[in-house]
Amino acid sequence: MDVVALTDLDGARRDSLGSLVARADAADGHPPLPEPQRLAITRDGEAAHGVRAVLAAREGTLWGCALLTPARDGSWTLHLVTDPGETDRAVVASQLIDVAVDVATGAGGGGTLHLWAMRAGAVDDDLARRHGFAPERDLLQMRVPLPLADDVLAATRPLITRPFEPGRDDESWLAINNRAFAGHPEQGQWTPSQLRERLAADWVDLEGFLVADDPDGGGIVGSCWTKIHRDHTPVLGEIYVISVDPTHHGGGLGRALTVAGLDYMAGRGVRVGMLYTDASNEAAVALYRALGFTVDHVDRSYRRDVPALHAVS
Repeated sequence: MDVVALTDLDGARRDSLGSLVARADAADGHPPLPEPQRLAITRDGEAAHGVRAVLAAREGTLWGCALLTPARDGSWTLHLVTDPGETDRAVVASQLIDVAVDVATGAGGGGTLHLWAMRAGAVDDDLARRHGFAPERDLLQMRVPLPLADDVLAATRPLITRPFEPGRDDESWLAINNRAFAGHPEQGQWTPSQLRERLAADWVDLEGFLVADDPDGGGIVGSCWTKIHRDHTPVLGEIYVISVDPTHHGGGLGRALTVAGLDYMAGRGVRVGMLYTDASNEAAVALYRALGFTVDHVDRSYRRDVPALHAVS
């Protein structure tokens, strides 16, 4: 297996990796990678910095990959992609994990790894356990039929929103998002370049990036950024990022922004709304259930702490 920095991939191998991801997505009906990792393999932006790839190829065809992404706390996040044409994808995944763990904890230095399984099931739980990983976090994908029920709309406070304006709203949005998600492993600590990179995606429709201003003139108090997955069957309307200034919690603004985003997507013909939330966030899960959401599946993170080897004197 070949280990390479993602930024050092040549065009041919980057295309092969993109093709592998597309094959896995088509076969499984679910993306094998979250958006930051998908961005990392398609462009040399901030998302690719520091990412290591473990590549497994046979006769010129890439049949497996492990992506190691460095986290802010010094740990590593590990995602696996295996070719759906492989007769035993679990064996491929096992081999990739072995090499990835060696890379992440190189030279006996030890470290913490977070292995993610998208649409996790018993096979993933068993694979993680056999490699010394223990479940640590469940990320729920929840869905709701659109349009929302009339009683849900009637019970939601009215809210005036406007489209996000690049250049005008960047600084305020980043400040609110990073306060709202302080300490969150993925959503917190966004940078200006990260926001610009996300805004440059071909799916972005600023009309669906809804911003709520303080009626008393205090600037942005919250936002709901939507994303429509028109290449999915059924078409999914995602609440991509929703954030409320912590100083405005408790007033129903989070519910109102969620409903505004779902209503916007329903008006564009979307019939299924979707979002992700941590299973441990009981308040958020309760809110979304009250709006009619149910759990479609679980993406699961597993943790392994590898102790450093002590030199023998």
